[in-house]
Amino acid sequence: MKVAVIGGGSTYTPELAQGIAVRGSAVGIDELVLQDIDPERLRVVGGFAERILTATGWPGRLVLTEDLDSALESASFCLVQLRVGGLAARLKDETIPHQFGILGQETTGPGGFAKALRTVPVVLDVATRFAALGDPDGWLVDFTNPVAIVSQALADAGHRAVGLCNFPIGLQREVADAFGVEPSRVQLDSVGLNHASWFRDVRIDGNSVMEELMSRHADRVSEETGWSAADVEAAGAIPSYYQAYYRHPDQILAEQLAEGTRAQEVIGVERDLLDLYRDECLAEIPELLSERGGAWYSEAAIEVVEALGIEEGRNLVVNVPNGDAFADLPSDLVVEVNCHVDTSGAHPLGGAPLSAEQRQLVVDLHHYQRLTIQAALTGDPGIAIDALAANPIVPSRAVAEPLVEAILDANRQHLPAFFAGIEP
Repeated sequence: MKVAVIGGGSTYTPELAQGIAVRGSAVGIDELVLQDIDPERLRVVGGFAERILTATGWPGRLVLTEDLDSALESASFCLVQLRVGGLAARLKDETIPHQFGILGQETTGPGGFAKALRTVPVVLDVATRFAALGDPDGWLVDFTNPVAIVSQALADAGHRAVGLCNFPIGLQREVADAFGVEPSRVQLDSVGLNHASWFRDVRIDGNSVMEELMSRHADRVSEETGWSAADVEAAGAIPSYYQAYYRHPDQILAEQLAEGTRAQEVIGVERDLLDLYRDECLAEIPELLSERGGAWYSEAAIEVVEALGIEEGRNLVVNVPNGDAFADLPSDLVVEVNCHVDTSGAHPLGGAPLSAEQRQLVVDLHHYQRLTIQAALTGDPGIAIDALAANPIVPSRAVAEPLVEAILDANRQHLPAFFAGIEP
């Protein structure tokens, strides 16, 4: 079984390689291909990944390549973790909105919008080539943000794909630690969209511990979500911490203006990680990687690959079309929910309808996401303005118009659909 990692020069990749070395053989993974368009990053990260695989005694084959088609050829799984424009683009995503009095974040609001414009066409191209070159029964697993928009675009185009985020598995691990149990015993009931989801119940061995979690660990929940214990109790669910961006945008903007954005910190961490990875004596994941974010990334990816590769499957929180799981949501809307994942795909387990407040945010974001996908694929500035004006964080169309102009200008080299036939 061959696994192709697109964006293999990511600093996350060594952790993924370690996960495959430890658990990949159980589902027959015997070839790992790392593909990246940056030859130097591929050399550095790939070299470190090879040392990890060798140290763990993995018997499989590691391949490094800049060629996308050769990476995808006959692959059973395509893991997409690319970042169009790199961290330099992320820094723009998080700082340009400040000029218009709006918070900057890489997946939410104008920053997520800019990233989606750059990313959706690229991921769809990868998916189309994977469908042509890979195993006909293969699966694309998308870890590329904004996961909600990218997963929706993949589903709309009919690709065999699931979207994946590390937040649910991170919460599962936090609950397991709080109660002193193995993570596999913890189940989450998730509803909503990626980075706009709620966990309406938490169970251990099938028994709800939600009330006990809030009574014994309210401070920990508040720290993880940015919501007060009273607000969580009133909502009747644990929200994704990204919802703080919708709930307290002015407060977060003030903090960013005073302290800087996450991108500025990550750029330094990435530089230091790559320096560490160049050490040919290093064969273990450095502690510094924990500061990069994306905790439990490799665990989440390996769990999905394992589940898609075995008939009995397992229950995991992933991003797939709703179908008839939640009757109050459109069937084609990609939701982040608990699914039974097996060789036939990911099947939403469904649940009770959303509250009126929850449903309103989901519907508003779905409208924004669909317009953003349309803008990314057509290169139509008018649709782009419609899309950004529909984002809950953007106060008006009057703000959206100059903001879209600034975003397009700053990302010109990565948005060929918008600038086709226009001299640079």
